Amino acid sequence: MFNKNIKLVIAGLIIAYAIYQFIEGEIGNGIFLLLLSSIFIFLYYRNEIILLAFLRMRKQDLPGTENWLKKIKNPEGALTTKQQGYYNYLHGIIFSQTNLTQAEKYFKKALKLGLTMDYDVAMAKLSLAGIAMQKRRKREATTLLKEAKKMDKNNMLTEQIRMMQQQMKKI
Repeated sequence: MFNKNIKLVIAGLIIAYAIYQFIEGEIGNGIFLLLLSSIFIFLYYRNEIILLAFLRMRKQDLPGTENWLKKIKNPEGALTTKQQGYYNYLHGIIFSQTNLTQAEKYFKKALKLGLTMDYDVAMAKLSLAGIAMQKRRKREATTLLKEAKKMDKNNMLTEQIRMMQQQMKKI
């Protein structure tokens, strides 16, 4: 809801007031204010709208996810680089159902901006491999599949990768 810089200013002001409360002897108030400021610091690194969009995505509600993402008016100014990566990652997932060219653009941009979790990187590369396979770009799809397999350290995408490799043999 707030710009990323405003979140830091609010956290700084709350911390300053917490220090004042400690000086005045109100230890309980100071501790509570420090905990309150940690919420704003957390939301600096994890945007609340993207978190809500991920909750919608977990429920398989793509229109709801898109509605939450539309609430971010200026992603370049309001989000950090990693948050922009996840913003584009979610858009890629949404468009992978309807418009493969648009989805490919969003996934590539998400990988360029960076994703925090290896699983998300593997998922984005797997999706790009599927798009490349649909567009008959076998060499690119093979490379992306190998990269996705390397990034999938917990073997969560093993079955999808195996299915895609079998489909590649048919091309």
